[in-house]
Amino acid sequence: MRFLILNLLFLAICLQISAQEKEKTGFVVDKIIAKVDNYIVIKSELESAYQGYIAEGNSQSEEAKCQLFNRLIMNKLMVAKAAIDSVLVTDFEVDQNTGQRMNAILQNSGNSPEELERRYGKSLEQIRVELRDQIREQLLAREMTGRITKDLKITPAEVKRFYNKIPQDSLPFYSSDIEIGQIVKVAKISDAQKEESKARLRELRERILNGEDFNALAQKYSEDPSARSNGGEMGFVGRGAMVPQFEAMGFKLRKGEISQPFESPFGIHIMQLIDRRGNEYNSRHILLLGNPSDEDIRKAEKYLDSLRRKIVKDSIKFEYAAKEYS
Repeated sequence: MRFLILNLLFLAICLQISAQEKEKTGFVVDKIIAKVDNYIVIKSELESAYQGYIAEGNSQSEEAKCQLFNRLIMNKLMVAKAAIDSVLVTDFEVDQNTGQRMNAILQNSGNSPEELERRYGKSLEQIRVELRDQIREQLLAREMTGRITKDLKITPAEVKRFYNKIPQDSLPFYSSDIEIGQIVKVAKISDAQKEESKARLRELRERILNGEDFNALAQKYSEDPSARSNGGEMGFVGRGAMVPQFEAMGFKLRKGEISQPFESPFGIHIMQLIDRRGNEYNSRHILLLGNPSDEDIRKAEKYLDSLRRKIVKDSIKFEYAAKEYS
């Protein structure tokens, strides 16, 4: 039904955008022109797709822009469904398709990177990065569409005929939605709270050195959710698999040695090196996330309150504050 509603509403939305293009002058950056689930289509995204369409040697037309807009909406719908169904595409596929698309665009620019950069107003690398994101979405959409339509026998025309036969008073009612914005300030953990977590880990380290089982203590005290099942043991991993602080400790320790508490972006750890072979190591750890104190939370609340007063007084816009400070 969601596909059907999007198709029925598309023409009206497209005509509205065309009218807005004629009424306004200038270029509006990042204006939201469509929303599908948690995914949005912004005006600059449509303009970028249209630029790419023209760069491939196609002629300019409002009809083409509307068709691109329809494709972007359907892509967002498929990407949203792909996220629900855990459908993935590989980096290799994305890179391969990006390279092919870049070569095609360059050929239509006379194989002149300078001409392409002038036309887009961006560096070649910026064009490549933006194109790569678009192609990842397109590949996800294609993969999801293929899965949905794999065994489909009904044509779109048959769906439209069936829908048009349904009496208006028999169509399902969709309740209204509300859209909210939020600004989040995570309470920063103070040095005192970090030191408290380190003290707890030093106590656990002493208990292990005195004969208690590391895995049992990890299952009981570690705040890493996986520790309940694996006792804190991470298995053999190679370079680049873990955050730098964790990896550095894994290659620093001797076999069987237990580290002093150390910090990573995930929290504070103690680690024991189980074994190392070449560029791989196996370790176990106990993680404490560290909880903000009441004072830490009050500081965050005070910060947000001051931000709210500025927004209420119209000193800054909510959207700007969310982008800069959330």
